Amino acid sequence: MSGAGCRTEFHRLLRFSVVGTGGFLVDVAVLQLCLSLGLDPYSGRAVSFLAAVTFTWALNRAYTFDPSGRPIAVEWVSFVAACSAGGAVNYAVYAVLVASLAAPPGLAVAAGSLAGLAVNFLAARRIVFR
Repeated sequence: MSGAGCRTEFHRLLRFSVVGTGGFLVDVAVLQLCLSLGLDPYSGRAVSFLAAVTFTWALNRAYTFDPSGRPIAVEWVSFVAACSAGGAVNYAVYAVLVASLAAPPGLAVAAGSLAGLAVNFLAARRIVFR
């Protein structure tokens, strides 16, 4: 890859990370809301993950990548599906930390988010927004 291409990919990764930080904040806020409404930490995390992935899809579509040109619903489903591997890594790290180390949910979400970042970036870049 040329120098300019590397810089472009680095900037995409940087923007993806900034958007992911916003997604993390959405994830934690929705999780806290779910917990306050009586959901358990695992069901609440499923709801908060869906909210966060929708938030990151919308911002990545506008800020990080060019829209794919497919119908918006198809693109959203494609993004959710493509990020499922990163989401699985994210959730697994979260669940292990909550179950075995009794980590606070916010800290567990942060660790899971970092673990899934690279997988999600590659999936979004190579599958959704080619």
